[in-house]
Amino acid sequence: MRFRVSRLDAWLLLMAFFWGSNFSVVKAALRELPGPAFNAIRLTVASSLFLVVIAWHEGLGASLQRVTRADWWRLAGLAVLGHFIYQILFLGGVARTSVANSALIFGCTPITVSLVSAWLGHERPGWLRWTGTAISLAGIYFVVGHGARQGTSSLAGDGIIFLAMLSWALYTVATHGMLDRYSPLFLSGVTMAMGTVLYIPVGLYWLPAGGLVSISPVGWAGILYSAAFSLVAAYVIWYTAVRELGSGHTAIYQNVVPIVAMAVAALVLHEPLTAMKIYGAIAVLSGVVLTRLESAEATAEPVEG
Repeated sequence: MRFRVSRLDAWLLLMAFFWGSNFSVVKAALRELPGPAFNAIRLTVASSLFLVVIAWHEGLGASLQRVTRADWWRLAGLAVLGHFIYQILFLGGVARTSVANSALIFGCTPITVSLVSAWLGHERPGWLRWTGTAISLAGIYFVVGHGARQGTSSLAGDGIIFLAMLSWALYTVATHGMLDRYSPLFLSGVTMAMGTVLYIPVGLYWLPAGGLVSISPVGWAGILYSAAFSLVAAYVIWYTAVRELGSGHTAIYQNVVPIVAMAVAALVLHEPLTAMKIYGAIAVLSGVVLTRLESAEATAEPVEG
């Protein structure tokens, strides 16, 4: 059994950086905009970027013509689950509970994805993945759960965040068959564009009286960073990894996101970096390594037939 860091592993770590740093970026942007308005604008920007890149890289018209009627319904379902329901639940939950609780609950994503994938027969997780997931989850507790101020959180907010995590996990597993027929770029862009169309009316209701003109350069910088990197780049990496590694192996990298968020907050927001958090970060990364060990072992096994 040999562990080798692939190029895709490096891309997944970059994805974790984009998502982790996004916490601080969004926090600054939300000082100027209500959450739904901010989200509607960044989703519109991200969807536009996606469609332009698809048109340049694959040919948007040709790609759309290949979609069957049955797959249009599947794409619509993915859009509703992963880009409409998830976004509403995520913003609603974060507004009602602490960031620490939110990150801890989202740390359950790999376990949820593995359970759903195993139940549907998509993957058969081995002991290394279960061990790695458990170690990473314990590490997340040390990073964001240990000593968290429970008084600043709400039971309702925690419940909404849990539903958001569940919708993201189901959305990840649901892309399994679609990625056999469509590229990660196309699947990401089209489902996001469809979900954005549904989300725009929600965002327009919360748009400030001054409209887009009232947003400062700092606000626009946050919107553009979040759209281009946290949504477009990160989503393409995520879908590519789901297709190449499987949803369970990919999901474990989401455990790295709280580590990045903690480090960026320490550098930018000067939040304290305790020894307990450092120990937790080591545990999370150890869990990722164990999960990738299982992937390397499975790849090395001969295929019958």
